[in-house]
Order: sequence, then structure tokens, then C-alpha cells
Amino acid sequence: MHPTLAADLARLPELLQSARDFAAHQLSGVGERPVASPAKAPEPDPLPTGGVGAQGALDRFAQRWEPGFSGSAGPRYLGFVTGGATPAALAGDWLTGAYDQNGSGDGGSTAAALERETVGWLRELFGLSEAHGGAFVSGATMSNTVGLAVAREWLGERLGVSVSRAGAAALGPVHVLSGSPHSSIAKALSVLGIGRDRLRPVPLLGGEREAVDVAALAEALESLDGRPAVVVANAGTVNTVDFDDLRAIAALKERYDFWLHVDAAFGAFAALSPARAGLVDGLDAADSICVDLHKWLNVPYDAAVQFTRRQDLQVRVFHNESPYLGLPAGTPDFLHLTPENSRRLRALATWFSLTAYGREGHAEIVERCAALAGRLGEGISAVPGLRLLAPVHLNVVCFTLADGPTAERLAAVARAVADSGEAFLTPTVLHGTPALRAAFSNWRTTEEDTDRVRDALARAVRGLPAAGDAWAPADGPSEPAESG
Repeated sequence: MHPTLAADLARLPELLQSARDFAAHQLSGVGERPVASPAKAPEPDPLPTGGVGAQGALDRFAQRWEPGFSGSAGPRYLGFVTGGATPAALAGDWLTGAYDQNGSGDGGSTAAALERETVGWLRELFGLSEAHGGAFVSGATMSNTVGLAVAREWLGERLGVSVSRAGAAALGPVHVLSGSPHSSIAKALSVLGIGRDRLRPVPLLGGEREAVDVAALAEALESLDGRPAVVVANAGTVNTVDFDDLRAIAALKERYDFWLHVDAAFGAFAALSPARAGLVDGLDAADSICVDLHKWLNVPYDAAVQFTRRQDLQVRVFHNESPYLGLPAGTPDFLHLTPENSRRLRALATWFSLTAYGREGHAEIVERCAALAGRLGEGISAVPGLRLLAPVHLNVVCFTLADGPTAERLAAVARAVADSGEAFLTPTVLHGTPALRAAFSNWRTTEEDTDRVRDALARAVRGLPAAGDAWAPADGPSEPAESG
């Protein structure tokens, strides 16, 4: 054994305590950490030859990289839809690394059984029946991809071909209908060989709404002359958290032949709120469902779950044909259900958080985030120079400038807020109007945090030149696109 590795093994308890102390110190101050880091990334170092050991690596990380990390786990990071990590989820994630289980199947470990228990809890949490099988995946993008892959196989079944054998070209043109799909839907269609251009937009209800017009959807399905299609319904749109009428869409299956996929990445959590559970009425009728867990469940990246009623088709798509693995039989191993073979036991952090806080604890997070979003919406309405673009339906506040709402001016506001270290928000466009979004999903966020965000926005707007004045446009926020 390499001497440095041997020394680290001998000092492992001490090293873990050192990492624990370092992490605890950082987390204790995450509420006051600059939400978006202004630090410039260091130049790359050469690959170490002999290595400096685990403590040396921690010291170098603390010196070179830690200062540039954002406060995205903190209470005022409102960009995209980004949760944090509850204490129990963080403990579970630590143990995930410590036990290092390959959650691909049942061989020699109960890890896969723990994932099945956790999937069952999530199914109950979201009001789904046992007809829905599920598995953990890396995020909403992969969850949508898995769901649409099963939908692709269903299309083949309806048309008398096996896509998993013959390929997507055997289907001919595929029709995918949706009102306000997330960008990951088009990405999934590209990955699956269906094609981004096969995503057919369906008219919305109008006004500030992002929900699909169900009558227009029926007309679009009618125009297909009986050819099977895929409908992507949305339970919580990106800009305004609008919900398609899932029950009405599912009722169309009495007349038309389509697979119903519901993207409920964070909107599914409305089921935890008695006052808002009606928004996801009909979710159980879906053929496949996407739910992201590193958003509103507040477990560490990366974690999402996918559900489907047709796990037999899912196995047909993803089963791994190999003599040393065997054929899937009975309850299929997870390696036969998702694109991954080897996979991290993502379920453990979720199991810890659900065990620690239960339905009631996570419902409180949902209710509080929704109330705080409403509070910020009211605050923005009172800030001169800002206006809401849509009512606050759940946990996202979508707003713009009262005068001259150009993309450049909105980017300048977002940059000023980020540079202040107080908050981070992300740009969007709603029905042609450039805007900003503030998404509440972090378990730490309080009323005081919300008011600090409002005040930071007010200062940024006061410092903005009047519309039409000469000014140097600021760069927009430099965070990566929303992960899923």
C-alpha cells in the first residue's frame, strides 16, 4: 500500500473528524456567506506526483477552492429551483459515501431493498397507487428521459415494432404534445433519437397562464387521425408554477390514444399541502412521472425519482443483457430500470430525511416556502420600479421592471443583487417579457431572509439608470443552467 494511503487509513477517524469540523464550520455560517461568490477561479495546478494526504488535500481545498464556492445551500439562494440539505439528509449522504454501496441490485446487500422502501414512501407522499413502479435517478432531466424512453417503447408496442431492438427510426414521425415543457423535455427527445423538432407546442389558456388549453390539446390529438402520441403535462411550470389540468387531460384518453407523462419536478410537492393538493389531482393517472428530490425535498445533489405504470416496458428498454448479470425476473434489479448499471445509493439521504421528519416535517417546508414566496411577491409589488408578471401560485415569484424591462436591464439588476452577496436570482422570459425568478425551496429560508432579498432588489433598482439613459450593460448571472 502506498505509504500516504496507509498513513491516512491509520488516521481515518481523525481525518473524518477534521472534515466534519470543517464542514460544520462552513454550514454554521452559510446564512451569511456571499450567496454568489465574486471570487475568480484559481489557475489549474499540475497533477500531484506523490500526494499530500487527506489532511493536506483538505488544507489545499480550503485555501484554493472553498472561497469561490457559492452559498447555494443557504437560505437566500433563490436561483433556479435549488433546495439545500436537511441535517438528516446530510447525515445520510455522508453514510452513503462511507458504506459505498452499489445500488444496482440485490446481490449481497440490502441497499436495493432500502431504495424500494424509499420509493414506496415517496409514492405514498405524492398520492400515487402501487401501480407505479419507481427508481432513483440523478435528476429531473434523467427522470424525464427515462419516462419518455418508456413512452417511446409504448409507441412501438402500439405500432407493432420493438424500439429497443429496431431503434427509434422504426417508429416513423413521433408526435409529442405539450403546453409549457421544461427544456429538459427537448433534451430528452434529442437523446432518445425522437428529435427536438417533434415537440409540438399546444396553445395555453391565455393571460399570464402557462397551463395548456385542454380543448386545444384535444384538437391537436384529433388531428393525428388515431396515431398514438405522447402528451407531456406540466405540474408546476418554471416561470409561474402553473399546473395543467391533469384530471381533464387524463380523461382525453377515453377518446385518444396517447401516453401521459407528467413533469412534476417540484410541483408534485403541492400534494403535501392540504390547501394546494388539488393542483396535482389526477397525477396518479399518469403513465410516467418525474419528481426531483434535490429541489423541494432538500436532499443533496444528485437525486430524483421516476415512476411509471409500465415497468415491463421499462425493463424492455433498459435491461442489461449479460450472462454474468442474468435476465430480469420477478422484481427487477435497478440496473434493468435506468441507464446506469453501477449507481450510488442515492436513496439513503432521502430515507434519512423522510425517517427524521416524516410527512409533517416536509409539509411544513412546503407550506413555509409557499408563504415566503407570497411575502416576497407582496414586497416586490411595493418596490417602486418593479412589478409582478403573474400571481404567486406556489413557490416561485416572477417579476420584471416597471419601465424598460429589457434583458440587459434585468441582467444588471440580477448582477447587482448577486454582487451584494445578499441573494441570487435567475433570469427568464414570460410571454415575451424579460423577467427574473425567485424560487423558494430551501428549508432554511425565513421571513427575515425574504425581507433581505426584497431590500437588495430595491437597492439594485434604485441604482439602475432610467430606461433610455446610456449605460454599460452588466453581464448576466454566471451560474450554470438549472440542473435536473
